[in-house]
Formats: sequence, structure tokens, C-alpha cells
Amino acid sequence: MLKTRTAGEAADDGYVPSARRIERERFRRARARRATAVAALSTLVTGAVLFLVITRSPGWPRTRETFFSMEYARLALPKVLDGLLLNLRLLVVCGAAVLVLGLLLAVARTLRGPVFFPLRALAAAYTDFFRGLPLIICLLMVVFGVPALRLQGVTTDPVLLGGSALVLTYSAYVAEVFRAGIESVHPSQRAAARSLGLSGGQALRFVVLPQAVRRVVPPLLNDLVSLQKDTGLVSIAGAVDAVYAAQIIAGKDFNFTPYVVAGLVFVALTIPMTRCTDWITARMDRGRAQGGLV
Repeated sequence: MLKTRTAGEAADDGYVPSARRIERERFRRARARRATAVAALSTLVTGAVLFLVITRSPGWPRTRETFFSMEYARLALPKVLDGLLLNLRLLVVCGAAVLVLGLLLAVARTLRGPVFFPLRALAAAYTDFFRGLPLIICLLMVVFGVPALRLQGVTTDPVLLGGSALVLTYSAYVAEVFRAGIESVHPSQRAAARSLGLSGGQALRFVVLPQAVRRVVPPLLNDLVSLQKDTGLVSIAGAVDAVYAAQIIAGKDFNFTPYVVAGLVFVALTIPMTRCTDWITARMDRGRAQGGLV
């Protein structure tokens, strides 16, 4: 791959760039500095305008006392962080279960042959149902409906039931992501694997799935980011996570600052995952542009 050298790098090996090239590089640097300065100035102006509009509004003193009280923030932060450990455990366990179940559903939907029609139909019905069912309704049905059945040996733990509802819903979304990745692999890949003596299952496992999974890593990470936020919904079952811990404190004096603290904690946890997703997406796009990824 050809690499464009700058004027400074070219001078190290005796090469002297032309005056036109030096002028072009100087113009590009100046344009980059000007764009950065304009972006910084516009950001400062926008922030200042928003700050003045919010702080000069008639209801700002009452809003600041109700939603942005430093006293309640200091009181809520330790308890919110303690509850956040439950959200993180749910993210790890439910995320792993969602990936496994979603992959199985995607493989079931892509099986060929009339003998697999019942399996394909069941997988399609599952994904259609849980993608259309709101997550909050699924949580309510599982958390309160399963204990009402009084089944022997079935747990009534709200954390386990809430996690099960998250897995049921998100596995439907992840299954469609995996299926899109599987179907994006050209049929010639499977045909070439079969011509080498691999069975249908071996071709799927060693040829199709590695390419499919690599292609859908960015959307999978986006689904995990959404799952991380939605773990806070298990609080409707009474599980003391970050959201419920904030609710307990807010319910004492009807001050909503703990909710703001919990929201900021989730944002602080989500931003690194989002930036990681963007970085992986950009890296894979560069690899495809250079012909490094199939």
C-alpha cells in the first residue's frame, strides 16, 4: 500500500518536495486549524446560550432545588453505586445468554430444507412476537405472571425473572442481527466449503459464521449498550438496583436529584461502550476499504 509522505518525512531521505506540495500542505493545516477554531467557538456560543436560557427561566430556582441539589446528590451517589453492581451483573449474565440464544435462533431461521420448516417457523414466530412486544410489558408479564402460576421448582426471585425477560426480548433483536450477518455471506463461500468436502454443518461453523459474526460486531455492541440501559427496568419488580435505590431516596422527601444521579451514572457507563463501538466500526470500515476483510 502506497503511503503519502509529508514534507518533513520526505526531507529525511534527501527528497525535496515541490513548492506546490509545500503550499498545499500548509493550506490543509491552516484549514484544519480554522475548522477546529470555528467548531470550538460555535460550541461555546451554543453552550452559553443554553445556559442563559435555562438559568434565566422563571422556574429555574425551584427546578435546581428539586433536580440538582448537591446535598441529595451526595446522599444518593453511594447507594446508587451499590445498586449499580446489580445492573452490571445483569449486563454480563444476560448479555452472554442473549448472544447464545440469539445465535441459535438465527441459525434455526437459516436452516435449509423442508424438514427444518417447523424449526424455522418457531424461530420466526419467536422473533416476531418478542420484537413487537414492549419490553416493559414483557417484564410485567414475566415478573408477576410466573409467580402467579405457582409452579413447583420455578423461581420467584425478581432479579432472575427480570433478567429472563431481558433475555427473551433482546435475543429476538440479536437473532435478527445474526441472521442479517449470515445472509450477507455470499453463497459461493458455502459452495466452496462444500466442494472441499465439508458438510453443511461444518461449512456453517467454520466458514459462514466467522464471517457473519465479524460483520455484525458493531450492531451487536449497540444492542449491548441498549441492554445495559434497560437493566434498570428490573426495578419495577422490586430489585434494588441503581434506579430503585434512587427511587427509595427520592420518595422520602420528593426530591428527584437521586434520579438525575442515577441517570448520569448510566450515561458515564454507556459512553465508553459507545465510543468503543464507534472505534470498532471505523476500524472495520478501514479494513474493508483496504481489502483486509471479507
